[in-house]
Amino acid sequence: MFKVLVSDPISDLGIQQLVEAADVTVDKKPGLSEDELVAIIGEYDALLVRSQTRVTPRIMEAGKKLKVVGRAGVGVDNIDLGAATQYGIIVINAPDGNTITTCEHTFAMIMAVARHIPQAYAKTVSGVWDRKSFLGVELRNKVLGVMGMGRIGSEVALRAKAFGMEIMGYDPFMTEERAEKLGIKLATVDEIVRNADFMTVHTPLTAETRHMIGKKQFEVMKPGMRIVNCARGGIIDELALVEAIDNGVVAGAAFDVFEVEPPAADHPFLTHPKIIVTPHLGASTVEAQENVAIDVSEQVLHILRDEPFSNAVNMPPIPANLASQLQPYYALGEKLGNFIAQITDGPVQEITVGYSGELAEVDTQPLTRYIVKGVLSHHLGAENVNVVNSLHLAKERDVNIVVNKSHAAKDFTNLVSVSLRTKKEERNAAGTLLTGYGPRIVQIDKFPVDVTPEGNLILISHNDKPGIIGRVGTLLGTNDVNIATMQVGRQLVGGSAIMVLTVDKGADKAILEQLVSLSDLNSAKEITLN
Repeated sequence: MFKVLVSDPISDLGIQQLVEAADVTVDKKPGLSEDELVAIIGEYDALLVRSQTRVTPRIMEAGKKLKVVGRAGVGVDNIDLGAATQYGIIVINAPDGNTITTCEHTFAMIMAVARHIPQAYAKTVSGVWDRKSFLGVELRNKVLGVMGMGRIGSEVALRAKAFGMEIMGYDPFMTEERAEKLGIKLATVDEIVRNADFMTVHTPLTAETRHMIGKKQFEVMKPGMRIVNCARGGIIDELALVEAIDNGVVAGAAFDVFEVEPPAADHPFLTHPKIIVTPHLGASTVEAQENVAIDVSEQVLHILRDEPFSNAVNMPPIPANLASQLQPYYALGEKLGNFIAQITDGPVQEITVGYSGELAEVDTQPLTRYIVKGVLSHHLGAENVNVVNSLHLAKERDVNIVVNKSHAAKDFTNLVSVSLRTKKEERNAAGTLLTGYGPRIVQIDKFPVDVTPEGNLILISHNDKPGIIGRVGTLLGTNDVNIATMQVGRQLVGGSAIMVLTVDKGADKAILEQLVSLSDLNSAKEITLN
């Protein structure tokens, strides 16, 4: 008989399948302190929590029988994942349980901003009968731009089509084939900004998506745009949006999220007559709270019964001898994946991983998970991708994973290579561990280099002509960007070449544009490797 402890308030319906299972006993004991949990957790095979219980290393160390900790929700900030992995405890969450709820809230916000519903309600109940100030627009025949075509974005697009809207969708993993199946037009961010009547964002907040809609986008935006954000605060530049509304570019906005939550009392969104706000209600429905508990309960049962399961967010234990052999390569693999993702343009279709040398002799799947995590985290956000779900997320997005092995590693004992193929291009990079020096990127495309994969980098493609290094250094110096190291890779004198600069601080888009304007310089990309 398995024993499950529920230490946070969770609906009876959410844990019904656990309660009714013949081989499970469920105890509901919400509000326990850490000491109280430590005293009793040794009796239990599973722990089910929401956000109140903090699952600490002490609790997991005391949980001698504990196989799984289930979080009835998405975030796992209250669970120490490192300690869970150390003690061989699987941590699972419920990433799909709030999909429909968030989608419906998004559509409610679209309707509200189209017809000024909150503003009209407030004026009516205040005693003013005003039909002239709230002229709205129909959704039919309007273009909706969906930024992020994952689970929630796809559900929003489906409902918008039922209202007769045309859908333009952007997603870094969206292919033409998948767009065609969904009945939408695949578009770039710029195309959506210039052509859509409504825009809703459903991307994670990453370095790449922070302020992806900002002053530059508002300057070329189709006049009359209406914008909805029920995803993450910070994807849209809040102050730039207020300015765009005041200048007549944006007709209205509806936000469920803020860059800082709760927002300050003087936040301009709270008093602007053309902005609708709600207090992060996207997942706040009875059904969503029940669904996440149902999802987690089902996975807990699978784990207890040694059946296949999903939605794990930490790395299951691997044999000690294999772990010791692969562990030094984990950081290299993840950073190689993240590096190649940042230098490659277009929706990702295929990730090819190559192992050469001694690595070809062992089971490298754990290392492959780190590499794929590095690629996907650039687009999906580090908090949404981990070494357990990375392969699943790639499959979910139709990204093909190919692994090749070879005993020959050229000049290195071991070599890890990663190639990324999109519809636009194919890029590759290779790395190794140098004794006494640690991880190194030793090849970018066809060019040999020796780059430490950390910090702020600038990758420059240029023609191998005299003086170009000096011009690059002068321009960066003028913009107060200090160069720490420089690596130049070329194959032929006077041919194409690359330059990899390590800089003390990131270079913004304006500086990169200045670099590209230099003669004989073809491209410049900023790369951040934490």
